[in-house]
Amino acid sequence: MDDLRNILKLLTEKKITIEEAEKFLKANAIQEVGDLAKLDILRKVRTGIPEVIYAHKKSNEMIIDIIKSFLESNQFAIISRYHESQKEFILKSFENNKGIDINVNELGKVIILRQKPFKFEKKNGMIGIITAGTSDIPVAEEAKVISETMGCKVLTSYDVGIAGIHRIFTPLSDMIKEGVHVMIVCAGMEGTLPGVVAALTDIPVIGIPVSSGYGLGEKGIGALTTMLQSCSPGLLIVNIDNGFGAGASAALIANRMAR
Repeated sequence: MDDLRNILKLLTEKKITIEEAEKFLKANAIQEVGDLAKLDILRKVRTGIPEVIYAHKKSNEMIIDIIKSFLESNQFAIISRYHESQKEFILKSFENNKGIDINVNELGKVIILRQKPFKFEKKNGMIGIITAGTSDIPVAEEAKVISETMGCKVLTSYDVGIAGIHRIFTPLSDMIKEGVHVMIVCAGMEGTLPGVVAALTDIPVIGIPVSSGYGLGEKGIGALTTMLQSCSPGLLIVNIDNGFGAGASAALIANRMAR
């Protein structure tokens, strides 16, 4: 962001023209790492959603190069869907750097590195996250981490699915009383819970079908089909296991409502 500030400073000091500033901003919008990755370093400024490093199928060395570039440009880096050897390599690579704060969410498979004293801005959006079962928690945690990095407060209640439908009423009531702006509801198997929650509240609900289940509707297909065909209005659906997409969308809505 130093480049962005410098460009704006030069513009306000009338040392460059508006046309020159526009060219510089466009040039700085994409940053290349070697010949492999092009980083959209201004995505958070443009859309409010930070770019996340999707670790799947990336080499350890590639991930480290991208992390370093993000830390230099944005003061933070978010890594999702890592496997254990990648996590160990990342931690080992930065363990002796006292200027970097590292947070690992084991369930959500998300690692966040921050240059001290950088902190994510609080924006007053509030999100409630509910899961039908314990198998849905990793996807819920991914959504939670992304929502929090976008400045939201997140309330959670896990394992309250329709197999014991009475379990949903108390946590849902508590979240309504707290004033959550958006609900994220994760469910696998037949995926009924998001529709039930949408039928019980006037709060927008984002359903995440989770890839648990077996037989005809295996790998989340049954849950996705149920949610897409729900007769409960006010229910929006993201792709199977897409915690990142749900968290980002919920945060955009919640933060705008909070403003």
